[in-house]
Amino acid sequence: MSRPARVEDVHEIAAAMPHVTVTGDNPVYQVGGKSFVFFRNPRPDAVDPVTGERYSDVIVFWVPTDADKQSLVQDPSSPFFTTPHFDGHLSVLVRASRIGELSRTELAEVIQDAWLSRASQRRAQAWLSAHPPQPSP
Repeated sequence: MSRPARVEDVHEIAAAMPHVTVTGDNPVYQVGGKSFVFFRNPRPDAVDPVTGERYSDVIVFWVPTDADKQSLVQDPSSPFFTTPHFDGHLSVLVRASRIGELSRTELAEVIQDAWLSRASQRRAQAWLSAHPPQPSP
């Protein structure tokens, strides 16, 4: 069984994907110049509903489709969310303080899907060929 995910896992897994570059003080992970995971600065669209304070720990993950996004943000048990700022954008948000609600395995799947959604078709196909899906237990 996989252990709870940690913020360090986000960095480790994202950086381990092929052809990745990292930019910025708040890390932005890119493949082919396209972001697939990034750590946001506090913004007015992601705030604590009680205090109104901006969340300082938001991580953005790209998703392949809007259906993938909706399945993550509409599940009440999921730590993923979105804001009106991200309407129409193929990404989901999660607070670093809630990353442990995911297993490391679940986090890896989200990051790999994010990478695949942004990588070139050639790179994505090469990665998929080297990492065939594992049957579910």
